[in-house]
Parts: sequence; C-alpha cells; structure tokens
Amino acid sequence: MTPTSLTINDRVFQWPKRTLVVICLDGSEPAYTDEARKRGLMPNLEKLIAKGGEYRADSVVPSFTNPNNLSIATGRPPEVHGICGNYLIDPDTGLETMMNDPKWLRAPTIFAEFQKAGARILMVTAKDKLRLLLSKGLVYDGTAIAFSSEKANLATLKDNGIDNPCAAWGMALPDVYSGDLSEFVFAAGVKLIPQMKPDLVYLSTTDFIQHKFGPTEKGALDFYAMFDRYVGELDALGVTLIITADHGMNDKHTADGKPDVLYLQDALDQRFGAGKSKVILPITDPYVVHHGALGSYAAIYLYGADRGAVETYIRSLDGIDVVLSKAEACARFGLPPDRTGDLVAISGGPNKSKVIGTSAAAHDLSGLDVPLRSHGGLTEQNVPFFINGPVHELPKGLRNFDAFFVGCNFAE
Repeated sequence: MTPTSLTINDRVFQWPKRTLVVICLDGSEPAYTDEARKRGLMPNLEKLIAKGGEYRADSVVPSFTNPNNLSIATGRPPEVHGICGNYLIDPDTGLETMMNDPKWLRAPTIFAEFQKAGARILMVTAKDKLRLLLSKGLVYDGTAIAFSSEKANLATLKDNGIDNPCAAWGMALPDVYSGDLSEFVFAAGVKLIPQMKPDLVYLSTTDFIQHKFGPTEKGALDFYAMFDRYVGELDALGVTLIITADHGMNDKHTADGKPDVLYLQDALDQRFGAGKSKVILPITDPYVVHHGALGSYAAIYLYGADRGAVETYIRSLDGIDVVLSKAEACARFGLPPDRTGDLVAISGGPNKSKVIGTSAAAHDLSGLDVPLRSHGGLTEQNVPFFINGPVHELPKGLRNFDAFFVGCNFAE
C-alpha cells in the first residue's frame, strides 16, 4: 500500500498528488529568464507564472553544482549529505581528491527513499559525474531510470534502467561542451514521462551556456527560448513543475576581458612561506575548459601558519568579501566540519568579479575563448524558483533545496 507520507532526512514529505518534476537549471542567474522574458522569448514560462508563481530562493554556499544538486536531492544542506564541493583534502588520508564518488554521500536521497516506498523515479542529468551521486541507492527493477545525456549511448537496463536512448530515439550523442547536452535532458523528460508515468522526476542541466554567454547575448537568449518550448511541453503533461537553479553566474573579468583573479596560494606563500598553507578550490572538476577552475570560494588549510594572521591578511586582499573560520563557515553555511578548511574565503568585490585561484602556474586558461564568467560566492547565491500551480504555503527563507518539499507538501 502506498504511504501517505515519508520522513526523509528529518523532513516529512507527503506523497505527491501528481507527477512532480523538478528542473535544476544549472547556472541560471535570475537575469537570464528576466532578459529572455523582456524580449518575449519565454511565453510558456509567463503562462506558468500566471497560474503558479515566481519566487526567489537562496542556494547552498559554496554556490557550486554538486553541493546544490545534492542538497536538492536530499532536501538538506551539506552538513547533512556531506557533499560540499567537487574537490577537497580527504580528512582520512590528508590527500587532495575529487568528491565525485557516491561513497562521499552521507544521507539518502529523496529518490531512493521514495522508490523504496513504491514510487517510480525518473532522473536525467547532463553530466555523468552528477548522475553517479544522485542515483545512489536506486534499484533498476523497472521502477527507476537514471542516466546522463553525456553518456546516454552507454546506458543499459542493468545500470540505468534504460538501454541506449540515443539509438532508441535516433538522437545523436551531444557534445559535453554544448547547450545540446542540456536540451537532451529536456527532450528525454518530455519523451519518458508519458511512457513511464513516474512519481518523481529530476532533470538537471549543465551551465556551459551560462559560463559562455551573459544574459543579453544571443547564445543565452537562444538557449532560454529553446528551454521555453520544453517548459510548455512539460506543463502540458499535467505535472507539478518546479524550476530552480543550483547557483547564479556573473562576469568574472576586468574591463579588458582578462580574468579578475586573486592567486591566493601565491599570495600566502609569499607572505607566510611555502608549505605553511594549502588553498583548495572546490570548483575543480574534470570539466574546467569554460571556467579554468576559477570560482569565488576557497578553503584554506593551515600547516604551521598562524590562523589569526592568515585570516587578517586574506581579509585585507582586494576583492575578498568574507573570511571565516571553520566553525563560523560551518555554522553560517551548513557545511560538514571534517570536510571544510581551517579558513574559508569568499570573493566578489564591488563588481562581483573577483575569483580565487591557487597559483598562476597551476591554472590552464587556454580554453577560455570568451571573458570569464563563473560562480561560487555569495553573489551567486540568489536563484529563481518557479512553480506551475498555486501553493498554499512556502517555507520561510525559501531555499532551492526546498523544491521537492514544496512540490510534495504545498502544491495544490
């Protein structure tokens, strides 16, 4: 018998009244939909807002992809699920490592828990690294499908609940550095929802377009016009549809188009000596072409340097917005203490443009064929939150990770 509610990570979720679709539109700074709507390019979103609502929510800080997607998937901040970036110093080994393996996830996902209770789950992500994390705990017994557009051609019934959708649908595998990677996600959702009739759907895109184009540029406007077509198709399926984002996006360059970078490891080595500190950039992942591993959040580990002196020095540097101790950062942002540096530095500056690097020699910026746009700080925390029907209540201090909670509990 289907339960009426489930308790997941200390939150109570009512069983959704109809198929609940949550879209995480990666890097979707509110200005993107604002600008596209001004130009009349998103009529379906306008209809959605008219019968539902448009809100603003705060993302998780660091405002990066993995922490926020996992927060949406668990309904909780990183202090609960453990994913606080793409890259960290492993507290067990002391070694720098990627955090893409599902072993790092400390809390069950909403998807896995609902499936255990009898729900049907559909998940399509742009990047496969995210699919691995988000699909932890799913069982491919005919009640779950989870695959990425990046590796759609390799999907199997055993590992993904579906066999090679590229071949089945006659669709080419999209390039990982393209807007097509995200469009494949939307197209898959539109195709599979009527066939599968899932209870919960999660569609998560890539921010390649947002890194490459500002809100008023043609590449971005074309992308949001494309997205709007799928908004209309999804809405017509009679689902509860919630659209939010994992983080925003801002210009991170100077007036001459060069990246506006503070190379923090170089600065600390010069001031306190080599080997006394280690700067870790949680944005670091295998897909650095469009951001060069430059973001507005850094964790600093100390190996002999005086914490107070280092904190004071970093705070004095141009473009630094906030410097916090481990305890302060964990309390303010809901981070796991064992995966957080001795200090946290967040940049932005008066123009929101400052990013943090390690050492100038460590960053390959040859792939930046347009002026840098990136994220990670407080200036990219505010994100859109749209819903296609009335809600009788919203959580106070709305967060992007309230998406499934709102859809299950408050959607009419």
